[in-house]
Amino acid sequence: MSLDHDDHAPESVSIPIPKPSEIHAFFEQYIIGQAYAKKVIAVAVYNHYKRLVALDAVSDVEIQKSNVLLVGPTGTGKTLFAQSLAKLLGVPFAIADATTLTESGYVGEDVETVLFRLYQTADESVELAEKGIIYIDEIDKITRKSENASITRDVSGEGVQQALLKMLEGTLVNIPARGGRKHPGQAFFTMNTANILFIVGGAFHGLESIIQARLNQQSIGFKTGDLAGDTVPEYALFDHVQQEDLLKFGIIPELIGRLPVIAPLQHLDEAAFIQILTQPKNAIIKQYAALLAMDGIHLTIEDAALALIAKIAKKRKVGARALRTIVETILLDPMFNAPDNAIESVTITKADVLAYLETNTAADFQRLINDELATQ
Repeated sequence: MSLDHDDHAPESVSIPIPKPSEIHAFFEQYIIGQAYAKKVIAVAVYNHYKRLVALDAVSDVEIQKSNVLLVGPTGTGKTLFAQSLAKLLGVPFAIADATTLTESGYVGEDVETVLFRLYQTADESVELAEKGIIYIDEIDKITRKSENASITRDVSGEGVQQALLKMLEGTLVNIPARGGRKHPGQAFFTMNTANILFIVGGAFHGLESIIQARLNQQSIGFKTGDLAGDTVPEYALFDHVQQEDLLKFGIIPELIGRLPVIAPLQHLDEAAFIQILTQPKNAIIKQYAALLAMDGIHLTIEDAALALIAKIAKKRKVGARALRTIVETILLDPMFNAPDNAIESVTITKADVLAYLETNTAADFQRLINDELATQ
């Protein structure tokens, strides 16, 4: 049974197309660093939505869709890129975790579930959903077990990659009207994925060694210089990622072909962490300052305290994700007590961060504590 959803959709859905420089400028308000990735994604998104305009024009040239693959360590802003794009363009946006997806007929989420989620965010307008953005995270967790084609079912790895292929390229998908899994006699509606922009991301732990090995091989013989493996610092290895590296990692060739735009993201250093804490529109310190300001309390965090928070986050090796947890814990007591004590200001010092270190971290942070105490 098919459902007609024309009543829910407007007659025409147009997406304003900001220029690449405007997309880049918007990214600058929310994302610290990642200059190359910002440029790559800005151009890819601009071309994608220009393609939608070209579909309505008479042309002899067929412009194919350019989905984006974000490759970078955890906590470097992959999800934030996709969220920022959806906010800028005002289009429906849905996030899916590749590790929860399975092939049709197995326990877990079908890939169609992702499209239903996008449909819901589009206020149940199929036409609007068909011009939205879907971000699929943890794509590196569904690799096949070897470079050789599998002869058996792999319901959470290569099989899911196969299930994603048509959706990424563009196809008509029948989606259960009420979501969930398909069953005979169920009402459904059809969505065309040809104009949905797919952004796929993954941390790809271990890919660095594959890139390093390839660069080392290239440095033997005639290819020396900038690409020699020993001249590329570890934090910059993702800048040299090639499709052959992804193939060795376990991404099937067909999926690689449907993700032609590769945007590498860099590891973040301590200076970047301090910027993340203080500069973007949604900076963590700005958020907590705004919350305390609602109670008439002014928040100040000393530079030395910010620097130490950045050091702790760097040592935890989970990227910018560590920052909010650290700040939340440090501010817990002030946020609990301040509204009752009618104080006008809260100041966080380096001593406060050291006190957090001593009570909330493992023994491997003791050296950092000792070093910081020695500099006081």
